[in-house]
Amino acid sequence: MLLRKIITVSCVVAALLVPATAAQAATPTGSATPTGSATTAGRTVTATASANPVIVVGGLIGVSIAYEPIAARLRADGRRVWIYQLPGLGVGDIRDSARALSSYVDQVRAATGATKVDLVTHSEGGLVSRWYVKFLGGADRVAHYVSLGTPQQGTYVANILNVVGLGSCAGIVACQQMSIGSSFLTDLNDGDETPGAVRWTTVRTWQDELVRPVDNAVLADGATNVLVQGWCPLRVVGHLGLVLDGTTYTVVRQALADAAIRPDCFAL
Repeated sequence: MLLRKIITVSCVVAALLVPATAAQAATPTGSATPTGSATTAGRTVTATASANPVIVVGGLIGVSIAYEPIAARLRADGRRVWIYQLPGLGVGDIRDSARALSSYVDQVRAATGATKVDLVTHSEGGLVSRWYVKFLGGADRVAHYVSLGTPQQGTYVANILNVVGLGSCAGIVACQQMSIGSSFLTDLNDGDETPGAVRWTTVRTWQDELVRPVDNAVLADGATNVLVQGWCPLRVVGHLGLVLDGTTYTVVRQALADAAIRPDCFAL
């Protein structure tokens, strides 16, 4: 069991230690997707002007292109979509990433004339977005928040780096902040975890390799918390797979539409 954990942690560290040139080549302010229409299954779906713009907020080491699959699904449903890549690929202070997200949200609102946006977030991106909503005025600018595999209460995968002799998350600030019991998470989760009139939804999966324990991906205070296997026991979805999985996307679609959550277990 210990060997298995060490192998898992080694993979995580390898992913974290991306060459600096790759991080510098990324666009820290995200990338905008043109509005208009999308073609799906031979038919054209016109973007719904009345629907809130959707910003897909990436996670740690999450380059924009990794979120194109879920962005494409949203566009096919008629949504106007932007992908926000975390500054420096998210290795720095999550609070700094939240401040950058605040500016980005204002840019999207100005470009579209929308009062509010919807946030579909993955992994660390969910924490960045929550900090923005709770402390930086986002509660008045966000209508829906959906997190996919976000360590809302931290993850012991971050803590275990100490055990295998790599120090405190190998010096990576965001990893330290995602450790169970960090001062960052204490501040974020103090009081109301779901402030404002935002509609809060979380999605988690039993096969998440990076958010352990899995139930640390849930929120209290009125959030809708969806366990993929609670509806679809045979569905196998990993941490990264949450942004690719068809069943997971049906939850995203329903949450953004304020519909009852009934995941489609056979969605591709």
